[in-house]
Amino acid sequence: MTMKPSPEHLLRIGMSFWNAKALLSAVEFGVFDALAETPADLRTLRAKLGLHERSARDFFDALVALKLLEREGGVYRNTPETDFFLVRSKPSYVGGLLEMANARLYESWGRLTEALKTGRRQSENKEEGDLFAALYADPERLRGFLSAMSGVSAGAANAIADKFPWKDYNSFVDVGAAQGMVPVTLARAHPHLVGVGFDLPQVQPIFDEFVAANGLAARISFRAGDFFADPLPQADVIIMGHILHDWDLDQKRLLLSKAYDALPPGGALIVYEALIDDERRENAFGLLMSLNMLIETAGGFDYTGADCQGWMRAAGFRETRVAHLVGPDSMVIGFK
Repeated sequence: MTMKPSPEHLLRIGMSFWNAKALLSAVEFGVFDALAETPADLRTLRAKLGLHERSARDFFDALVALKLLEREGGVYRNTPETDFFLVRSKPSYVGGLLEMANARLYESWGRLTEALKTGRRQSENKEEGDLFAALYADPERLRGFLSAMSGVSAGAANAIADKFPWKDYNSFVDVGAAQGMVPVTLARAHPHLVGVGFDLPQVQPIFDEFVAANGLAARISFRAGDFFADPLPQADVIIMGHILHDWDLDQKRLLLSKAYDALPPGGALIVYEALIDDERRENAFGLLMSLNMLIETAGGFDYTGADCQGWMRAAGFRETRVAHLVGPDSMVIGFK
């Protein structure tokens, strides 16, 4: 018997921006921060956050229905998940990415149709030539962006610490290190490692602050530079996380070649992204991330593990392999 088609899947996807914006606004208002201090009833929580009387009940109860809050006896509290990941005062906070999505990406994605027609980026400074130059020129926006990158990288960093044979290596460089989530995670997990974060000079105060707060300033240092204009620092292992997808194919190939030149014989390059599956059918997040690169960058795009392995071999790497990390993220490893 043939089942009748249902529009449920289509409508759920089409209206999923409701769910997303409810969460993003909750992060913006500090709902989870307020409830981390103490659970609260409707009146108390509304007053603490400054919400209008008409909106508050439906907003909080929608968060309950979305499994982002719990409510018992009229008192709201965080779920274990939101309490761990969405409270700003905790080191496990990943809401920086959601803050950036709310402040920047939500509006830019409203112009996806225009991007699909023109192939041109649609981010807030779309008339300027370089998204990153604008971000890095504004200290407040830069801090928010780097915090967001920590949220993006936290899960993958832990998986890289577990799944790569670090016992065989002593040093690493994280290219485009941002706030320093990957170096900190690796150094915590493997006390024998020393690491370098390589990024533009504007990043150093934020990087140094984050590393010092984690008690790792003796083993992790910062090197200022431009990975297109300058040679990459030398180390046993070079890491590029969510870097290659920002750039066009020629730029991707150039960065892989520069990594090869900076590694010793036997050294390794780790590239990790939300790799698109080779058949381009399953990893929706990776494919949507590539559309995000369309919106955000002049020539960036995401790619498959097979694509990256081919580029690595062309750069001279003798052996390559792909390994899943966590969620949509995987790494491609090239050995020199």
